[in-house]
Amino acid sequence: MDVDEKYFNNISKRERAIFEGAITMGALFHQFIGTPVSIKSVESLEKSIEDTMKLQPCISRVEIKIDREILEKIENEYDYISLTGEMLDVKVVSEYSDKRAVIRLKFITELNYPLMYVEEVD
Repeated sequence: MDVDEKYFNNISKRERAIFEGAITMGALFHQFIGTPVSIKSVESLEKSIEDTMKLQPCISRVEIKIDREILEKIENEYDYISLTGEMLDVKVVSEYSDKRAVIRLKFITELNYPLMYVEEVD
């Protein structure tokens, strides 16, 4: 019996695609929030996050955008700040079998909150 049959036999392929994307998004958020970031390091941090999150099961694509406007306004002697959820715009694409889910993290102004949600699923 393989892992899928043993541990995921109670959910659909669609639910599995959503599950894997959501787990990855949660890991990304809680692993990288607080990371020091500056305008000089933003590209390498985006790439690092993308590369590490693609290692998760079923993840086919990760897109990370860190708000550079916030970084350009840094006014402290150290030239960096800690990464926050408000600075992130993230898409995680998860594929399992013939199902695909796009999980999104984006700061929603009217909620004043970095919201994680299922943007698309087929």
